[in-house]
Amino acid sequence: MTATADGRLDPEYDSEPVAVGDRPPALLEAGRWRPEDADPPRPGGEADRAAADARDALARATTHLLALQSPEGWWKGDLETNVTMDAEDLLLRQFLGIRTEEQTKASAEWIRSQQREDGTWSTFHGGPPELSTTVEAYVALKLAGDDPNAPHMLAAARYVRSAGGIAAARVFTRIWLALFGWWPWERLPEMPPEIIFLPKWLPLNIYAFGCWARQTIVPLTIVSAHRPVRPAPFALTELHTDPDHPFPDRPLAPATTWDGLFERLDKVLHAYRRRALRPLRRHAIAQARRWIVERQEADGCWGGIQPPAVYSLIALHLEGYELEHPVMRAGLASFDRFTVHTEDGRRWLEACQSPVWDTCLATIALVDAGVPADHPALVSAVDWMLGEEIRKRGDWAVRRPSLDPGGWAFEFENDTYPDIDDTAEVVLALCRVAHPDPEKVGGAVDRGVLWNLGMQSKNGAWGAFDVDNTSTLPNKLPFCDFGEVVDPPSADVTAHVVEMLAEVGWAGDPRTKRGVEWLLRNQEADGSWFGRWGTNYIYGTGSVLPALVAAGVPDEHPAIRQAVRWLEDRQNGDGGWGEDMRSYDDPAHWAGRGESTASQTAWALMALLAAGEGPDGRANPAVERGVDWLVRTQLPEGTWDEPQFTGTGFPWDFSINYHLYRLVFPVTALGRYLGGRRTAGRESGAAPAIGAAR
Repeated sequence: MTATADGRLDPEYDSEPVAVGDRPPALLEAGRWRPEDADPPRPGGEADRAAADARDALARATTHLLALQSPEGWWKGDLETNVTMDAEDLLLRQFLGIRTEEQTKASAEWIRSQQREDGTWSTFHGGPPELSTTVEAYVALKLAGDDPNAPHMLAAARYVRSAGGIAAARVFTRIWLALFGWWPWERLPEMPPEIIFLPKWLPLNIYAFGCWARQTIVPLTIVSAHRPVRPAPFALTELHTDPDHPFPDRPLAPATTWDGLFERLDKVLHAYRRRALRPLRRHAIAQARRWIVERQEADGCWGGIQPPAVYSLIALHLEGYELEHPVMRAGLASFDRFTVHTEDGRRWLEACQSPVWDTCLATIALVDAGVPADHPALVSAVDWMLGEEIRKRGDWAVRRPSLDPGGWAFEFENDTYPDIDDTAEVVLALCRVAHPDPEKVGGAVDRGVLWNLGMQSKNGAWGAFDVDNTSTLPNKLPFCDFGEVVDPPSADVTAHVVEMLAEVGWAGDPRTKRGVEWLLRNQEADGSWFGRWGTNYIYGTGSVLPALVAAGVPDEHPAIRQAVRWLEDRQNGDGGWGEDMRSYDDPAHWAGRGESTASQTAWALMALLAAGEGPDGRANPAVERGVDWLVRTQLPEGTWDEPQFTGTGFPWDFSINYHLYRLVFPVTALGRYLGGRRTAGRESGAAPAIGAAR
């Protein structure tokens, strides 16, 4: 992976596989892909030429995708977020006393390369300035020795002051500053460790939060209890609107509102802190500490994501865990695996890694592209995915204690938190491949199907990690001012489960029908669906239409016709589709609107093809123009340029650029266009490929 001249990540993939080591010669030879391996051309003049161009584009993309597979069978693209990951990495190392000059210099180079022309930082490519991100980036650069009087630092500080200063930054940013005395702990929301004792039936117990939030909150309660302050290496007066009064009081919201109620509850908790029973507090901290250690994964991380990992390390260190303790050593080592080094010496961190997700999507794409179902690369991918199945209970069992395990997580190591979305897509991938041991694959399919069915929420839909995680109260807590902290069902996850259930022959099952009914009820007025884990309405609609048709909803259904019209209306003048992250914040202006991207164009095409539009259904110019856009914009090596962020961690608050999206989804869309194989349009109730959740 390299960086471009302006410092952004190079959108092109290297021609070599992502893994270190030599690829087995037999598999490499089997991975070669030729245009003549694709479907034969259709007769018909201009249409024939367009199909030939699409076949050539698909051949290049397929060859490139095959070359990226690791020798172990997995695919993994870089997962790019924003510079808070890199700033917080330096602050963590400063707090623990392990920051090196080499790490600091390389991270600072990366952070500088992402600064906007106006001196600010954003959370996604082309996005507006973001206050908290700019504060954290500025502090990291000052830690690296940048002169606060340098033009790029002056511009950043000027923006911070104009946006309200540090006092207006989010709580999590101010927590990082409090670790060094730049912000007083007393002016942060109280997070008592006694929350660990709240019974599961109470609204604000830790299992009322989404899994990513509870993993973050539990260690933060320990940090909040200790209120540590390391010596500040410098002052930050230039980031306050009024240096003489740097910590202004915030007026309370009316007591009759939820915000006002919780703000007053926070004052009560601050008072309780001064009077807390010491034995009870010690017991709570010990219980929280055990909870954290029990959830450390085999690779040393927590939940496979950055926030729980950094706060868990700080919390355990405050509890006396030395840096050489096996838990600490493994946790710090996990960050090394999340680190990306560019060829020009820069260093940045992935917030997470996505090998299971990338591998199942790549497998589906290759089969849709016409790669034989028994191709060695696909068999190798299935072998690896089978080895990643999670057969132990995690936090999900709190709500489903009698449900047998059998799912997949997103990351290399995350046995505590398998997720419903990955499980659905892995099952779809397993069902596409002709594996030499169908019984073994069938058993995994059965377990995945039954686990997903058991994770259905009472409204008939599916969330990502938990069942009925729908309370609105956690989002109203004063310290929850950044990102979604609960995991309610979403259209995209529900659609993937419905599509999976149809694939294994369960379209007629009442639970599948309830999922379909939920999707139809939750269609937006304009015909689209909201996308929780991808950007945004194009992702939601691109997920739902294939699922509805797979489950037996006729493509003449009014909901499908309305969605088709919405996609046609949102097509850009250049033939592609795109949607900016701002659609989460301002859907009236941005829903389905934005610069064309390869992944979002592919999602729109997948939806239209599933709905019967295109060469094997209704002739639709929108489909032909979309395919033409993919053909015209493909890079010579077979992938696409996509600096835009089209993945979602938290809607609006935390955006993701999945670097493999620009390749796997166009391969899927072109394959379905050329093959006439509308996977999502299989006849309802058809016999499953394997498994069937016996």
